[in-house]
Amino acid sequence: MPEAPTIDGGNTVWLLVSTALVLLMTPGLALFYGGLNRSKGVLNMMMMSFSAIGLISVLWWFYGFSVAFGSDVNGLWGDPGAYLGTKTFLAETDLWGATAENPSGIGIPLYVFMAFQMVFAVITVALISGAISDRAKFSGWLLFAFGWATLVYFPVAHWVWGGGVIGAKLHALDFAGGTAVHINAGAAALGVALVLGKRVGWPREGMKPHNIPLVALGAGLLWFGWFGFNAGSELTVDSVAGLAFLNTQLATAAAVLGWLLVERIKDGRPTMVGASSGAVAGLVAITPACGFIAPWAAVLLGGVAGAVCALAISLKYKLGYDDSLDVVGVHFVGGWIGSLWLGLFATNSVNGAIGDVVGASDGLLYGGGLTQLGRQALAGLIVTVWSGGVAWLLAFAIQKTIGFRVSAEAEVDGIDVAEHAESAYDLSPTTGSSTSAFAMAGIGGTRPSPEPADEADESAPVSEKVAG
Repeated sequence: MPEAPTIDGGNTVWLLVSTALVLLMTPGLALFYGGLNRSKGVLNMMMMSFSAIGLISVLWWFYGFSVAFGSDVNGLWGDPGAYLGTKTFLAETDLWGATAENPSGIGIPLYVFMAFQMVFAVITVALISGAISDRAKFSGWLLFAFGWATLVYFPVAHWVWGGGVIGAKLHALDFAGGTAVHINAGAAALGVALVLGKRVGWPREGMKPHNIPLVALGAGLLWFGWFGFNAGSELTVDSVAGLAFLNTQLATAAAVLGWLLVERIKDGRPTMVGASSGAVAGLVAITPACGFIAPWAAVLLGGVAGAVCALAISLKYKLGYDDSLDVVGVHFVGGWIGSLWLGLFATNSVNGAIGDVVGASDGLLYGGGLTQLGRQALAGLIVTVWSGGVAWLLAFAIQKTIGFRVSAEAEVDGIDVAEHAESAYDLSPTTGSSTSAFAMAGIGGTRPSPEPADEADESAPVSEKVAG
């Protein structure tokens, strides 16, 4: 007879710690995006991330987890009533993965797994916001986040991890979210950016990062939290979790070097913004592959992702879409690189679950032929079309009803004040007067007005790397 249900303390503690690490990534993203943004819109940018924590957490508890991980209905979504928020799951038998033959599952309470997947949903939605900084109404963002999470993220999580069409039927691999998170969010970012259009003055005016130390701090917090994102996705404390942890570090480190090398060749100097962006590109690319490839392949993946994403961010100038903070160039492109990498380097020799659990094949360079590469490409294409299409339709509907884009006046004057009645930096004198004490005393003259500059070519982008 099967033994009585038993909680595995080690697995449970590890997943609780991983959940906290992944939650920290969203404030880290807020700092990363906030620093890259202009000072007059930094709070609005950060508010999009923080509001995602509030909104998506509640939606996930109420019905999102059921749609993603409930019993498969038709390959497209899970049973919406399986884990509905009106129910409770505190019995000793409420362990994730429990079956009649194995009543303990992996020894993790259902609520722990629910919380772990909740923070994935939160940051996936928050990632999209970087493409539309400085010009989106906060109310429009909240409505978009609600609609996109419901129609896209929850079903796609089921397709990939919950027994749906991509994981169970197509047998595509995604260890921690290359397809479900990064390709998904990147495609949506492109869709909504196309609807909202370009920022006023872009690309003629410099839209420079206002606080590069904030960017570096945010990137560091993302790097730190990503170990929970990747290694935690093994769900258990074993050698594969250690592999995912090591691969995450190696790929990210290599990506920093790859990005900086491209900067050195292209621009003559490496930058802190480049190093931070390279780290994020490496983290993105290794996400789907971290538990399925050998460490040497992770180093190669990081170097390639850092270099390619450094080049990909210029696509917005060539193609004319305003992806403010390069969500497409880093997350969409990086997610695709990592997903396709599995078709080349995935191997059962490092993780037997590739064949035994997912039913996938070894990559091309391990004798598996083109089968797995085709599966990875088809999975990415399905998610790209669905996510990008739904995001475009949602953004278009919001724009035509309550309005999604702020007025040009609010955008120029500062979206923080227009949308939130506050600003990130109070630069007024401590006396509360707008006139300095020296000026009031008649000491010193006024600064002469600068000569008007020649009007720049609107088609020529300016550097966005130097803080102004």
